[in-house]
Amino acid sequence: MSMSLRAYARHRGVALSAVQKAIAMGRIHPEPDGSIDPAKADAQWDRHTRTAQPTTPRVTTTRPPPVAQHASQPAPPPPMPQASDDARGVDYHKARAVRETYSARLAKLEFEERTGKLISKDEVDIKYFQLARQLRDRMQQIPRKVAPEIVALVVADPDVRGVTDILDVAIREALEDLAR
Repeated sequence: MSMSLRAYARHRGVALSAVQKAIAMGRIHPEPDGSIDPAKADAQWDRHTRTAQPTTPRVTTTRPPPVAQHASQPAPPPPMPQASDDARGVDYHKARAVRETYSARLAKLEFEERTGKLISKDEVDIKYFQLARQLRDRMQQIPRKVAPEIVALVVADPDVRGVTDILDVAIREALEDLAR
């Protein structure tokens, strides 16, 4: 005796979408005409579904109404969560908190970028490359600039200290020029 997907969902006590998902994931197999054989499907459902997930609707218990207390008595502490609370709800709240944290960080970065406190990495890379190129060019010019002075100094009076002073002055000038 086969039944429709809706009838099988009522039979299992689950939503129609749960039955459709079980078929899509291959946990249960419909008959060739698209109907469900409840005996076979129940066996497949039990075999391919984790036991930690409840297969029947939750039964909620009602609590007795609170007893009126005198104003001088402290209020009782709120009830502690039960071990049977749905863990997915806790995971959702954790995920939501993480998402909100990252959203706040991104908003802060966007604000700092718009106010000029942050610049893009590409701009920094371009500026760094330009400065490094200028430094290289200035340093490569030093030998051509100071060679005549060094030759004149060495020919007149071979003095290592004089050569060092000439090179120090040339390097300092190049670096100060870049600093401006």
